[in-house]
Amino acid sequence: MTTPNPSRCYAVVPCAGIGARAGTAGPKQYASLAQGTVVSHTLNALARVKRLARVLVVLNPDDDAFERHVPGFDGWVSRTGGASRAQTVASGLVELASRGAQPDDWVLVHDAARCLVRPEWINELIDACADDAVGGLLALPVADTLKDERDGRVHATIDRAHKWQAQTPQMFRLGLLQRALKHAGPAVTDEAGAVEALGHAPRLVRGSLENFKVTFPSDFELADRLLRTRT
Repeated sequence: MTTPNPSRCYAVVPCAGIGARAGTAGPKQYASLAQGTVVSHTLNALARVKRLARVLVVLNPDDDAFERHVPGFDGWVSRTGGASRAQTVASGLVELASRGAQPDDWVLVHDAARCLVRPEWINELIDACADDAVGGLLALPVADTLKDERDGRVHATIDRAHKWQAQTPQMFRLGLLQRALKHAGPAVTDEAGAVEALGHAPRLVRGSLENFKVTFPSDFELADRLLRTRT
């Protein structure tokens, strides 16, 4: 008798955005941050997760800056990014399959701009989802009171009970994620949402407040301070 090969884990980092909300001179993933760049810190964290068979970065087809900002990166690079996150991730899945990834292999999709992620959080996600029928994502219960806005004023207060803030990585089987993204279309904003649209319920794995997405100008100062003071 032969034992089937265990499912492998891959990471896909969509890195084709222009960072319009960040207020930076160029794409925010290449902004300087704590003796590196945003994306270099992200990839350094992923490189320390030994259970990842490979990390694939998906860039804009016109990107000629990545190698300059992340010298020595030994993962895979694909310049096949699309106009939306969903399109970029979908193209990354095609690239993984072309390089030998199987439908049952796990894919951890992680935002390039979540540069404070720690390897131990990623390992906790893998531990929680490795035997799960669907997969899951890092997330945090919402602690603040939520307000619905209309024209700059409060329209309603939203019950925060059972509300979670989605983070990344988000971990799903390659085959399931391909079907989900094709079904959901390019407007879906995260992988879990696409999987939900197929009728599945992804597992929520508690993350960390520190795993925020660098999005607005003030986020860079906070991220820089946190990275410089880490032990």
